[in-house]
Amino acid sequence: MKLQKFDSINVIPFIDVLLVLLAIVLLTSTFITKGIIPVNLPDAQNASKLKSDKEMIIVINEQGQLFLEDMQIALENIELELLQKSKETPIHLNTDKNTKFEHFVNVLDMLKKNEFSNVSIVTKK
Repeated sequence: MKLQKFDSINVIPFIDVLLVLLAIVLLTSTFITKGIIPVNLPDAQNASKLKSDKEMIIVINEQGQLFLEDMQIALENIELELLQKSKETPIHLNTDKNTKFEHFVNVLDMLKKNEFSNVSIVTKK
């Protein structure tokens, strides 16, 4: 009996298996990130609530007016609102490109004075 020599390998079944595995990984990762998978959590006597560090958005318009979460507010009042939050709360700073640099520096100075560490400056690409 003589052995046959194969000149090529059929990779179509291999590709089919990889596509199925890719679909499974993508579906489970989507469920995990959105928290859609229903889970019955156990009860505990000494449980504490998680802090919800919702991001805060500060906007400086062209006239130098300050807005916190779509409400016009003074710098001192923004400081009081932020002091009620954790120092790691994400803060997004949106500034109009035509505003005075002084307004931008005042907000950054206030954030640095109060030791907020998670500050990002929003720009357009």
